[in-house]
Amino acid sequence: MTISTSQDSDGQTDLVRNPLPILSTTQQAGLRPELLEVVEYRKSGLSLNHVVGCPLDCGYCVRHLFGNYEMKVPRALMADADAVDLLVGHRFFEPHVTPVQVFNRATDPMLPRVKPHTFNTLRLLDERGLTNHVLVITRWRVTPEDCAVLNSFRHLKVTLLVTRSGITDDRIEPVDSDIATASLQTAFEHAERYRVVLYWRPIVPGLNDTDHHIRSALELSRHAHATVFTGLFFKDQIRDYYRAHGLPEPYEDQARRKILPRDLERRILAAAATRGHGSPLFRKTSCAVTYAHGLADYNGHFGIRELCDICPATQLQRCSTAWSPPAVGRVAPMAEALGGRLVEITDRAVVVDGLDEQRRYRMQHHLGYQVHDLAKPHHRHQHGRADIGWPSNQQEGVSS
Repeated sequence: MTISTSQDSDGQTDLVRNPLPILSTTQQAGLRPELLEVVEYRKSGLSLNHVVGCPLDCGYCVRHLFGNYEMKVPRALMADADAVDLLVGHRFFEPHVTPVQVFNRATDPMLPRVKPHTFNTLRLLDERGLTNHVLVITRWRVTPEDCAVLNSFRHLKVTLLVTRSGITDDRIEPVDSDIATASLQTAFEHAERYRVVLYWRPIVPGLNDTDHHIRSALELSRHAHATVFTGLFFKDQIRDYYRAHGLPEPYEDQARRKILPRDLERRILAAAATRGHGSPLFRKTSCAVTYAHGLADYNGHFGIRELCDICPATQLQRCSTAWSPPAVGRVAPMAEALGGRLVEITDRAVVVDGLDEQRRYRMQHHLGYQVHDLAKPHHRHQHGRADIGWPSNQQEGVSS
């Protein structure tokens, strides 16, 4: 058994037994440049991805977007301590404020060979005294021993999001959803310091949208502090994979945003309204995460009031108290420093021009207020989802 050690910036020892091999410079040169960006800003926070490769073969996986879907064996791009240094040294990282995600883009954080690196990364962050939200998203096995580790972190606000779809077509999702079911139940039973969210996704017409699927997911929500339901990313690369492998295409067109048709959402909410128990449903990940921790939404979704019509009253109060439109004198210089310009501040969102997603998310998490791109409007009542499955009259009126 080998042991890899190094020193982090605080002098702590980074220790992982049987560490994943680190890809050589030559091997890394063969990867897409985006995959080598170990730190990337996404809506739910700065995403740390210094391990790549996953054998789970979910056909709709975002790994298609980074050209590493065929990389089945996890490998490291660098040591955990070096990755944590990159994260906390990132120009957009704000201690105690910026939400963080670990291994959510190119692997599963609870795979046997990846899990030690997941826990080590969390420990290195926790030892710095950071209280940031940290999201760990998995569809793999979670044991009572894993829960003990997650409970051991003293400072981080850790949320374990267990992905479960209920899809039974193993050409699209070969991983049995019973694995996620067991993981959710185990994680919830043992949760003390961390919180558990049922990540009910992707919900796709014709695959897992029957009344039985919906009832099963709502029943399972009893084993979570909160539940998020959402649709499918069906971008060009994923559509190309479906076509190349003769898989049934759920939609005729690809979309930049997640697809969840209006009628399907209505069926889910109608079923939820008649259930006798279960955790609250949320349309957005950050809403569920913050509710589970008893905090206001760090993405400022409260400004988009139609998102909140399913939220518990206690969460509405938290978000209302924390939410307020920022001053122009605060926002305009920030947008300019990031390379864009402020267009306007409405009672729903800050509207900017010339800023990509990463810079907008930086503003959003700092302000606790929605930040939208002038060129990519959010339509009212559509909840930031793709146009597919939404009648055209729903698209009138822009949530700017």
